[in-house]
Amino acid sequence: MTASSHRSKPPRDEIQFSDRLARSVFDALSAHIAILDHNGVILATNHAWHNHSVLGGMSPDYDYRGTNYLSTCDITRGPDSDEACMVANGIRAVIDKELDEFLHDYPCHRPDGRHWFYMRVIRIPDTDPVRVVVSHEEITALKLTEEALRESREDLNEQKQSLEEANVALKVLLKQREEDKTELEKRFLTNVKGLVLPYVEKLKNAPLKPKSKTLVEIIDTHLKDIITPLMQNLTNANILLTPQEMQVASLVKDGKTSKEIAEILFVSEATVNFHRKNLRTKFGLTNKQTNLRAYLMSIS
Repeated sequence: MTASSHRSKPPRDEIQFSDRLARSVFDALSAHIAILDHNGVILATNHAWHNHSVLGGMSPDYDYRGTNYLSTCDITRGPDSDEACMVANGIRAVIDKELDEFLHDYPCHRPDGRHWFYMRVIRIPDTDPVRVVVSHEEITALKLTEEALRESREDLNEQKQSLEEANVALKVLLKQREEDKTELEKRFLTNVKGLVLPYVEKLKNAPLKPKSKTLVEIIDTHLKDIITPLMQNLTNANILLTPQEMQVASLVKDGKTSKEIAEILFVSEATVNFHRKNLRTKFGLTNKQTNLRAYLMSIS
């Protein structure tokens, strides 16, 4: 944005500094500063402006006084033309008192790296004709910090999204684990009630020696201690079956006939058929063509 090409003779009303201190302060400022007249002609520049121009490739002996800043912006062509036009319009608006100040930040990269500058245009109060101060302050550190913060924010958003996705996956896994655990408990409870406890009950009622009877009672107590907590937490169609219904269902699944089941359980064949009918009702097997054994095998 530093004017460099369109130059005329130095103006007669060139800025005069009242003393060395004012000039010293002007040159000590870090911003690249130029003072323009009401036509956009540069009246004075400070050391920072000069040094920046040298870094940009200008001769150390080049004097910007007399160069028309606005004309330089107007004749700019190429990729920077739109921005140069906007800057020229902003300066003219300040000169014409349409704006109190014009602000603009822009990139100005060099071979040594990326650079950004903050441009500010203001009128010098109580000057006639109008005098305008154009300053360019380097804000590269700020821009790089903003860029780093933006990248960090993007990284954090990506990490957040990844964590949310992982959290969803974890919830699904935990839910599946709970379902598997519940299913395992149901199966265990069903098997113990249907396949173990009935036979333990028969042993308890059998004519056993005192020592053997005590052992059977211990087994019965411990089994009930194991399954009682499960019975409190689980509700399942299989659990609603009576112990003898579970026995009959297990033997039917094993391919036993009603007569064979009656002999094994020491009950009548009519009792077995009664239990088979109840099993079909509880399992919703209303279609007589549906085989009870095949159904029991499909759910085991």
